[in-house]
Amino acid sequence: MTQFYYEVHEGNGPFLFLLHGMLSSRAQWLRNLDTLKQFSTPVIAEFWGHGRSPSPEDPAYYDPMQYVAQIENIRKAVGAERWFLCGQSFGATATLRYSLHYPERVMGQIFTNSTSALATNEVTKELYRDVNKLAQKLESGGPEGLKKMRIHPIHAKRLPPGAQEELLEDAPLLNPSGIARVFKYTSPHASVADEVSATTVPTLLVAGEQEDRFTPHREYGEKHIRGLEVVGADGGHAINIEAPDAFNQAVRDFIARNS
Repeated sequence: MTQFYYEVHEGNGPFLFLLHGMLSSRAQWLRNLDTLKQFSTPVIAEFWGHGRSPSPEDPAYYDPMQYVAQIENIRKAVGAERWFLCGQSFGATATLRYSLHYPERVMGQIFTNSTSALATNEVTKELYRDVNKLAQKLESGGPEGLKKMRIHPIHAKRLPPGAQEELLEDAPLLNPSGIARVFKYTSPHASVADEVSATTVPTLLVAGEQEDRFTPHREYGEKHIRGLEVVGADGGHAINIEAPDAFNQAVRDFIARNS
């Protein structure tokens, strides 16, 4: 069966599903894991083309609803009747969509700065107007081509000592063909901006306040996601790594309120 790679970390509390962003991996959560285990049972997954997950050739696997199906399969496999979700960056496109389709399975959801999740149709069209060219370039460029992307961890400048090295340890596992398919088949359809007003589960945004380009999308979320809680933290896009103590505390408090 073709499925996302995932791993369960024994902890003390409800299941917490965590999904990283583009060109990342399970290493995204290494700075949070020990604390999260104190009050939850983390379930860390990796999506197509990343980390230890496969890179299926069939475009059908890259439909955004297939990501939802993968998350639901993992829930069943770990035996969680209900759980919490946390999506980082691109991962939030999948976790927010899952909560819209399976609200009865979600105790609450957390996400971080995610332009891809909250971009309007107009912004999405602009972001991905050349996506076919990008996908072709990634396929032909191989691992060295991935390194030229500004979101590759090799270009990270804001991370604390050691964090960049942790992400780079997994970087050789990035599959250029799989990532090209994610960009080509998933990214243009990944936004849930038109749907989030139907959100019915408790939702927390832990926002990196130094990422100015996310500000309009944060404001969109505050306007359209019913009851959205926002905790701002001093950092940028990878807020769970840049400000792990603030992120961990916000998640701890949210889970305690909604368990």
